[in-house]
Amino acid sequence: MNKPLRRIAIFCGLLILTLLIRDNWLQYVKADSLASDDDNRRVAIARYSTPRGDIIVDGKSITGSKATSGTDLKYKRTWKDGPMWSPVTGYASQVVGATQIESIEDGILTGNDDRLFFRNTLDMITGKKKEGGNVVTTLNAKAQKAAYDGLKNRGKGAVAAIEPSTGKILALASTPSYDPSSFAGNSNDDGATFSKLDKDKDKPLLNRALRETYPPGSTFKLVTAAAALESGDYDPDKKTETPLPWTMPGTTTPLKNEGNIPCENATLRVALKVSCNTVFGKIGSDLGNDKMVEEADKFGFNEQQFVPVRSNASNFDDDMNPSQTALSSIGQYNTAATPLQMAMVASAIANDGKLMKPYMVDQLQAPNIDVIEKTEPEEMSRPLSEENAQKLQSMMETVVNDGTGQSARIPNVTVGGKTGTAQHGVDNSEKPYAWFVSYAKTSSGTPVAVAVVVEDSDASRQDISGGGLAAPIAKSVMEAVINSK
Repeated sequence: MNKPLRRIAIFCGLLILTLLIRDNWLQYVKADSLASDDDNRRVAIARYSTPRGDIIVDGKSITGSKATSGTDLKYKRTWKDGPMWSPVTGYASQVVGATQIESIEDGILTGNDDRLFFRNTLDMITGKKKEGGNVVTTLNAKAQKAAYDGLKNRGKGAVAAIEPSTGKILALASTPSYDPSSFAGNSNDDGATFSKLDKDKDKPLLNRALRETYPPGSTFKLVTAAAALESGDYDPDKKTETPLPWTMPGTTTPLKNEGNIPCENATLRVALKVSCNTVFGKIGSDLGNDKMVEEADKFGFNEQQFVPVRSNASNFDDDMNPSQTALSSIGQYNTAATPLQMAMVASAIANDGKLMKPYMVDQLQAPNIDVIEKTEPEEMSRPLSEENAQKLQSMMETVVNDGTGQSARIPNVTVGGKTGTAQHGVDNSEKPYAWFVSYAKTSSGTPVAVAVVVEDSDASRQDISGGGLAAPIAKSVMEAVINSK
């Protein structure tokens, strides 16, 4: 063979080798990622070729599927009471994809999960159409309705409610909200609806219960009180050494209380009842940044939560001077928390110091309702001892019986709570956030802990308070849980 032919032969051989390598790379290495790539039209066609399985609350589906026409995507998702349930389910849209449970459990809902392989193989042999499985949630329908109804007339806000003994999420509401059915298809109208919602200044697509962090204001004093009790240096009915006024260390700035309240050398119980900034600011400063961070972390701060939907990490800074620690210890400065986080704080206290990992998917079911996977309650941490938790419960019950949380009282039910009115904006220029965190206790146990934040309201600034705006919503959620037992 002459030299030119040999070169051509080598070049052609290299081309064939490259083609074989590329073919094997695509078929074996990249096959799974290409098969699941959202830009692969076949993925969308397969996802919407059959009705999706359902998301279940209290034994009833809150979702469905509807046949479409004029498109190769045969079925689109529907929701019952979409605006109420969207913070739980997320959306499944042919035009923009899926979020939250609809996305995380897409394999079960479409029937494509590997755990359904054997069943799908049998169905293929017998000629039965493939079906999607179900996602059974921990949610309580009455509690969710109470939360949503309470919020929707208050502008922006969120509610998270937890069963303290297990960590089951009972309610997860956020307003303003949206109807996922309004853009579930792939028409131009669906795309336009989503675009309008996405650009709305009030952010209806934002799940405020999980993804928005707020200054928790005085509700954070529960964490500071827990740190105080755990230190062994404080007792609910022992006077603290708190002068009035109290000047923050390293500054000439006195920490102010709201109004003329009895905070000088106040006991922890009185300080929580009337919400003394000076007492809890000084406690946080005296304990120091490290001990306050340690306690906050035990309650779940500074770490994302997955329920299984991701919740933003709440924040308590780990590098602050004494005056910054004082401000942070009353829920201001850089301290920020999601409503879920503050529900976790109330839940741990109500559960005698044991924080259970929060979750809202109870089980995954095959199409024939066989259980594929079940979530078991899991202890997350012990923020405080049983003895100290019960002391803090007694203090919280004083807040509701005699203090700022009296609008959360429920006849024949023991309620513990803490109000909060958190500063908002530069130099507190915006309307404050109204908070209330609480739990309800009956003769048969403690079925619910709840956190409510009202972010924006038509109320005048002087009328905004945790006890006035947020506590009645918490009360209705707690009553809904108790009455459904």
